[in-house]
Amino acid sequence: MPGYKGHIAGALALGAGALASLNWLEWYQPEPLHALALMGCVLLGALFPDVDTDSKGQKFFYLLLLAINLTLMALGLYKWAAVLGFLAMIPVAAKHRGFIHTWWAMLIIPMLIMLLPALFYQIPLIILLPFYLASVFGYFTHLLMDRQFA
Repeated sequence: MPGYKGHIAGALALGAGALASLNWLEWYQPEPLHALALMGCVLLGALFPDVDTDSKGQKFFYLLLLAINLTLMALGLYKWAAVLGFLAMIPVAAKHRGFIHTWWAMLIIPMLIMLLPALFYQIPLIILLPFYLASVFGYFTHLLMDRQFA
């Protein structure tokens, strides 16, 4: 099983490759900042399954969340910061290698990323769908690298 550096490298390589392929095939061509946000979701998704342990991956994950949350607050986007803060508490309720390392958690947990903003801010699901898919993709890379599908 790779450590956090392996999960970061794998997620970035596979995520960038997938995004480049979608762009090249002209199936999905996001603006550069949108693509960067999607890669952030891939990275967070790839690190999320290991945030329930005291590790360097956990520290990196929460430092990244801290930076994102601070940016949201500085921009006056307090509701988005609250949603992100809520989602960051999920691992506290789980034990390592528990439900967080399952294929169904890979689908359900990122769904909160899509459903909470849709419910609270009435944002159409189609706008949030790429972020959900990016998070699931990142999560998938983690489980794949941990051989949870073997």
